[in-house]
Amino acid sequence: MENKIIYGVTGIFDTPDEIISAAKQVKSSGFERFDVHSPYPIHGMPKAMRLGASPLGYFALVFGLTGAFAAFALMTYLMGYDYPLIISGKPFIPIPAFIPVTFEVTVLLASVGTVLAMLFLLFKLPNNSHPLHDTDYMKKVSSNKFGVCIEAKDEKFNEAEVIEFLKSIGAKDIEVIYYDNEALNFKVNIFEWMFVAFLVVSALVVSGATYIVLNKLMFAPPFNWMMEQHRLDAQVESKFFGKGNFSMRVAPAGTVSRNSNQFKFSGQPELADAKLINPLIPTEENLRKGMKKYDIYCSPCHGYYGIGDARLNGQFPNPPSLHSEKVRNWGDGHIFYVITEGQNSMPSYSSQLTNEEKWAIVLYVRALQRAMNAKEEDVK
Repeated sequence: MENKIIYGVTGIFDTPDEIISAAKQVKSSGFERFDVHSPYPIHGMPKAMRLGASPLGYFALVFGLTGAFAAFALMTYLMGYDYPLIISGKPFIPIPAFIPVTFEVTVLLASVGTVLAMLFLLFKLPNNSHPLHDTDYMKKVSSNKFGVCIEAKDEKFNEAEVIEFLKSIGAKDIEVIYYDNEALNFKVNIFEWMFVAFLVVSALVVSGATYIVLNKLMFAPPFNWMMEQHRLDAQVESKFFGKGNFSMRVAPAGTVSRNSNQFKFSGQPELADAKLINPLIPTEENLRKGMKKYDIYCSPCHGYYGIGDARLNGQFPNPPSLHSEKVRNWGDGHIFYVITEGQNSMPSYSSQLTNEEKWAIVLYVRALQRAMNAKEEDVK
């Protein structure tokens, strides 16, 4: 034992309250180099130990500012000087557009750099040895006990006095911990060949596993069921229907789909004018429904009063007035036909409107025509 170097002296406590009290007394006694170990975090322990700010915050600040400056400088150089582009009228150095990327690189570099600093500078990776490893003290504080370790590096450390001090504050199983040979002979060498080989092998294994999962496994049964579905894609040649045939089938002539509401007067406006009769009567409810649908689908082009004053600012040809003598002389079936089939630049509205809604619009158009072309008897 005479040739061994002391790392510190440890003591065991049974409850969280005892270890909190012990930490306060150790700090009050003037010890600075000590640590507390417990199987789980204890609320109030940092305050009891009077811990200062972690040095990791400084690493995060430096790496974060480095990332922010590097990202902003690179984008400024590339877009402002090396290859300037005008995008949507923005200046060559659009600062608001740089902010999201700058923020992301700041967070990325701060987080990754801080972790690397913690591992390699503070934890001295690849060294994983420590005097407390494999000791009875560590086995106890990793399970159901609580402990304090006063290090020999402390200026006030004296082995006999520290042992007596721990006894005085109620510590049990007091133990003197010594450095092992591995910890004493360790030299920081991040580029040690075994450690570098471990990193390379880990990178290859992770990359290979990721490639196999995402590029091979996900395309193998049963994971490929979403990609290889038993269905026909639109406008794709189908071998099922024979060579040269497509998945989108044309209905046989003269057939009507089940539950369909096929328009019988397609391409025959005069016949629709003569045969179709509006099944709705001009009640307040039907007129209100017609006005609502007219305002949604018809007024953007025809205007709210049907005079052809479109609200599209010249982006689409203005339609003729609904109050012309020609349109006023149309039958209800002819107006219904135009809504259903479309006319000239006007498309069909069959996919947006039901037949009942179309007839309600016809009622409202008739009401507009009568209002805009009122006769003397209408004023009475």
